[in-house]
Amino acid sequence: MTTDASDTAPRRPGEQALSALGLGAPALDPADASPHTFPGGGKWRTEIPSCEGPEALAIVLKESSLLDVPIHRISQGSGVWMLTDAEITEMVEATGERDIELCLFTGPRGTWDIGGSTRSDSGGAGLRARGHDAVAGCVEDAVRATELGVKCLLVADEGVLWTLHRARTAGIIPADTTLKVSALIGPVNPASYAVYERLGADSLNVPSDLTLDHLTEIRRVSAAPMDMYIEAPDDLGGYVRMYEVAELIRRGAPLYLKFGLSKSPGIYPYGHHMRDLTLATARERVRRGRLALDLLARHGADGDMAPLGSRLPGTLNRFETPA
Repeated sequence: MTTDASDTAPRRPGEQALSALGLGAPALDPADASPHTFPGGGKWRTEIPSCEGPEALAIVLKESSLLDVPIHRISQGSGVWMLTDAEITEMVEATGERDIELCLFTGPRGTWDIGGSTRSDSGGAGLRARGHDAVAGCVEDAVRATELGVKCLLVADEGVLWTLHRARTAGIIPADTTLKVSALIGPVNPASYAVYERLGADSLNVPSDLTLDHLTEIRRVSAAPMDMYIEAPDDLGGYVRMYEVAELIRRGAPLYLKFGLSKSPGIYPYGHHMRDLTLATARERVRRGRLALDLLARHGADGDMAPLGSRLPGTLNRFETPA
């Protein structure tokens, strides 16, 4: 059983014990705190990433009920093109029944095509869409997914982001489609964060190695929702920041808490040859969520969660789209 936050005054980890030993930390600076919230209230939402198909989704939904882990968003990383229409429809219906946002990755990426530079030490163009045909594939995925009822698209290219923002402005995809920037190209400074917002991003995954001061700097220029792995996959650094979760919310709100998993092999692009690993890691991601939420409760910081079912980002700054 978790501690009832109503019986626990907000505190930092180890605060009472360290203060008693004369090792107390300096008082928090109110100027560091983010002044922003999600529309409709709340400073944080939750996300379970790397949910690669209906079977993994069923595991996540079952485990979240067993462990009482609230979920606002479930995301997938292999891509729309790795799912059949029937699989997408099943995932849309299952998340719709729980009022959870489903986010699917769009289209081809540089690491999966014939571009040799992505395999060089420098990484070349990385996850971006190489050439017109790759952008077209992303748009094709976006149209197909939204026609099947998907309301959130995950992107890893600035040009694709701007193109899909223009597409929803033009009514090619639904106007309430949300666009999420992948951790694989996440912005690392306030200027780039603000540019992604203006290109159409509704939430932006920042790398998990950003400092607390970096989050405060970003929040001084943008209120766009931020996504952050509280535990990052190994290919994104394997960082574990559970004990910082309350301060990450204080600095980074509005913030999606992403419950990833370190010390686990990559599973993209997913296929049934990776079934056992994918289902086991899906279950463990939910458990990691429970551990992080328990920490928040013990520290009296589990209030201010956004209402379940909320998904829209509020009013954001955009570049003017061409006529």
